[in-house]
Amino acid sequence: MRSRFFCGLLALALTSCAELSPDQRRLAAEKMAADAGWEGITFPGDNFVLSAFVPKAIHDSDLLTIYIEGDGFAWITPSLPSQDPTPRHPIALQLALRHHSGAAAYLARPCQYVAGKDRRNCQKTWWTDRRFATEVVQASNQAVDQLKQRVHAQQIVLIGYSGGGAVAALLAAQRKDVARLVTVAGNLDHVLWTQLHHVAPLTGSLNPADEWRALVDIPQVHFVGGSDSIVSREVAESYVARFPTDKRPPVRVIEGFDHACCWVEQWPQLYH
Repeated sequence: MRSRFFCGLLALALTSCAELSPDQRRLAAEKMAADAGWEGITFPGDNFVLSAFVPKAIHDSDLLTIYIEGDGFAWITPSLPSQDPTPRHPIALQLALRHHSGAAAYLARPCQYVAGKDRRNCQKTWWTDRRFATEVVQASNQAVDQLKQRVHAQQIVLIGYSGGGAVAALLAAQRKDVARLVTVAGNLDHVLWTQLHHVAPLTGSLNPADEWRALVDIPQVHFVGGSDSIVSREVAESYVARFPTDKRPPVRVIEGFDHACCWVEQWPQLYH
């Protein structure tokens, strides 16, 4: 009983826990955020309605740090897409809730944490082959603009987890207000990533590694788990290899970490 309660409370749909519905995953994330003094908001855009969480007592700040979620529950099996990509284990949200200095916000990906009429345009392509498409980046850009307006920020720091790292990099390549780009287990070269996993290429998606010219002058750091078999260090190394030798962003390989462990627990010590 205690294990089942813990699973439902935190939405950690691990193999030992019963599967949670999209509504249960959304409610669990809302409770997690509320317990930390954050609240949910939505941003209707041209293509999607995006969900976000922000502190209830957020104050004006010249600099806003925005955490971008990973791909979420995109696939049931390697060949079967899910019906709803709302995360079972929202690591980027948990990282955001542990942000310890300055204004911060959390931004979900298209079709995560939305229901009813807010699920417009939510076809599976947007969390499979087109997960990093132009339309996805455009919707994220619109939401980032609105988050900035809430705190009257002039600059932003973008922190992306897993596939959210790709979105963060693609956003940074298009914007002029990014003070820093940070990724955690980020999928920064999905062409290599699909080759490594022997899966179909993401034919409808932009590839962050191709945008290196627009990113070359942006301060950035990329965290990689030394034991991560999902997004391995080769992906980050392929990305930074595109840059001129004297401009290559640092890759911090954290031994003992994998794709999920132990970023949340160690985040205040890792990012400061």
